[in-house]
Amino acid sequence: MKKRVEKSSKEKVDKVDSVTDEEPPKTADDYQCSGNLELDFTELCKLMGLKQIPSVKIKQSTFTNRGVMARTEEDSQFQTSLESQMTTWSSKPCLQIELENEDHGSVKEVKISGWKVDEVVLQVLSRICPSLSNLQCLHMWRAGLTDSTFTSIRNTVSLCSNLRKVVLEGNRLPEQSYHLLIGEDSMLTDLSLRNNHIEEEGAHLIGLALSTVHSANKNLLSLNLAFNSIGDAGAIHIAQGLRLNRSLLCLSLSYNQIGDNGAAHLAEVLGHFALTHEEIVERRKLLIKGEESTMVQPSLVSLADSHDRPLSVRSSSSLDRLNKATKNSTKKKDNPKKDEKPAPGQAAKKEESKVAKKDNKVPRSQAGKSAGKDNNLLVSEQERVEVVETVIPLLDPGIVHTGGKVIHPGNKCLTSMNLSGNKLTEQSLKVFLSSLEGQGEGGLLRLSLNRNPFHSDCDTFLKIQEIMSLRDPLKKNRSGQVEDEHGEPKTTSDA
Repeated sequence: MKKRVEKSSKEKVDKVDSVTDEEPPKTADDYQCSGNLELDFTELCKLMGLKQIPSVKIKQSTFTNRGVMARTEEDSQFQTSLESQMTTWSSKPCLQIELENEDHGSVKEVKISGWKVDEVVLQVLSRICPSLSNLQCLHMWRAGLTDSTFTSIRNTVSLCSNLRKVVLEGNRLPEQSYHLLIGEDSMLTDLSLRNNHIEEEGAHLIGLALSTVHSANKNLLSLNLAFNSIGDAGAIHIAQGLRLNRSLLCLSLSYNQIGDNGAAHLAEVLGHFALTHEEIVERRKLLIKGEESTMVQPSLVSLADSHDRPLSVRSSSSLDRLNKATKNSTKKKDNPKKDEKPAPGQAAKKEESKVAKKDNKVPRSQAGKSAGKDNNLLVSEQERVEVVETVIPLLDPGIVHTGGKVIHPGNKCLTSMNLSGNKLTEQSLKVFLSSLEGQGEGGLLRLSLNRNPFHSDCDTFLKIQEIMSLRDPLKKNRSGQVEDEHGEPKTTSDA
């Protein structure tokens, strides 16, 4: 009898230990995200005391061991259902996610459409999103964001290592602090801020985020500001931000009540423009700094730093010079009797100095300098350093002095601009025509001017169309295509 009691007591202790080992977290702070959004979202909502937990719907293509299969009819219907929810209010709160593959831990997109997101849900998302290593896009349409909840979103975005696209549409913020998403340290490449009632102040802040004399965003490639209330004053601020920004490729300002004054400033930035006093002062500082040292510490340079077309910034000429300097320095070591003559490494350094002066003292990688000074540096070590050249906008080789002014060749990185549905007349079109003609190689490939109050058969517009038809690679392969009310192409008769 005594043995039975001891056995029973031991079993109870074992059960208690087993329960203790598998005891779930008591608070949200104790919860460790697994990377499975469905599981983590539900569990964290429960721990946060949320009574009505939004459902999670998965949009996923069908896969086989050999790859992707064609989407089934059921998948197609589900996709249509999801797309319809993006433009209408959801009857019930729902978190829509898209997976990279069959793995539920491969969430690449999170969408919230048509329901107000409270602070509790945002706290949950702020815990989950950074754990999603494949997350690339966050889409929030009419989510009822406030200045407070937007701050939470902004902090979450900064913690997501691979998040590159953010869509915040139909979310009006009194403080208009959208610019916080495109600060100098932002890694976003695509940002859509349509229909957010952005006015002059918001546009001013966005313009400053794009660039100032002392800083510039280097990663944002596409910015959609359509269907806001930016107006002429706001467009001038955006134009100011484009002066020294060399990353942005696509900009939409359609349906923003922009007139000839704002449009003219946008056009002037694309062509030759005179530097301001502040820009000239900063240019002089950069030139002096370049004379003191044409070398900078090794760093990775973004695509935006190219003044022609942001396709490649690797300099083969720099690599050639670096290799020659290395070989020559090695020969010097092998032949000490030739020390009386100028060292080949020093000659290479002088040659680089001449080239640097010719290029307006363009900063270079430290690797080029060390190649001429340190004869013991191995070639294998140098090959690990990526030597690149960067042209700072204020040191652009195309800058000239004329008539007492310093003239900049203009922003040739922007390839697409949408100004459909505004208040442009032939007056501002003439400024665009002048800038386009002066761009030469590079510059805009697409300019949307539909639904503006000018005659479509006016000479200026026809000339602009002729120029753009020769530039736009898409128009070369299509005929009879115009744009819809949003400035997007559709196949109908010629404009």
